Amino acid sequence: METSKNFPSVETPDEGYQKTFKNCDELLPTLPESKGWRVDQLFQYQGFWILSFGIRGSILINDHFKPRPTDIIVATSPKCRTTWLRALVFSIINRHSFDFSDHPLHKANSRELVPFFEAFIQKGGSTSFVDGIPSPRLLSTHLPYSLFPTRMTDDTSACRFVYICRDPKDVFVSKWHFAKKLRPKELPPLSLEKTFDLFCKGVSDRFGITYWDVKKEPLGCVRKVAEFLGVPFTPEEENKETVEQIVKLCSFESMSNQDVNKLDKRYQQSPISNSDFFRKGEVGDWVNHLSPQMAEKLDQITEQKLQDTGFNFH
Repeated sequence: METSKNFPSVETPDEGYQKTFKNCDELLPTLPESKGWRVDQLFQYQGFWILSFGIRGSILINDHFKPRPTDIIVATSPKCRTTWLRALVFSIINRHSFDFSDHPLHKANSRELVPFFEAFIQKGGSTSFVDGIPSPRLLSTHLPYSLFPTRMTDDTSACRFVYICRDPKDVFVSKWHFAKKLRPKELPPLSLEKTFDLFCKGVSDRFGITYWDVKKEPLGCVRKVAEFLGVPFTPEEENKETVEQIVKLCSFESMSNQDVNKLDKRYQQSPISNSDFFRKGEVGDWVNHLSPQMAEKLDQITEQKLQDTGFNFH
């Protein structure tokens, strides 16, 4: 099979995957395009600006993924504490399998423990990699909820989605710093003002509980997540302060100080090193970067988009 110029090569795909790849190659040229933050090309797909790689992952999920009722999907927009939420869910689900003093999170970044769904489903040219994960399967995604098939969201076999959101002003600042680290040197640098304009227009490559709630009441949030996942903490675990130990293990301070996350370690062929995921992890850092006019504009956009949802960031 001829390798598409838009996607990385894979092992010889099975017939179903070959058909999906062909459909993706035919679809991309028909989609609106825009320059991105880290890359030069984004595509507007079903109302969202997404990398071609993410579009293929989304279509593969829709065409081939067979969900299990025990599946858990950690769903976030980039720079909304994805690394933390992966670690938290992994720790909650596997709290009976590992001792806190010798926990996998001391030796590996959470992206190695909770596979990135859009990428993992593309490995090997078939679903064998995803199908081979024992239940409960923990997967992470940056895809919008509406792009997932209804068999994952509405049916009796629906997966559990754990979602975290963050004040868009903090998200923007965090993403801007992140994009600056990863933007290829051959591309001109993006100014704060230019990037802000793209963000307000919704051009942001790959697009529960709130991060503010997590910072304010971490113990309560961990208990809520565990209950939602169907594995609430027992009275015995409460007495042993298991919740407190998980919060400490998964804290920004603890994870950022682990040797595995301080080094320039890269997972598989990812251009992103573990250290790139940790900057400040603060609430309200946007005040050090955005003008009052910028903040007001983002607040207005956020209020408009969340109108009648009963949700806000105040």
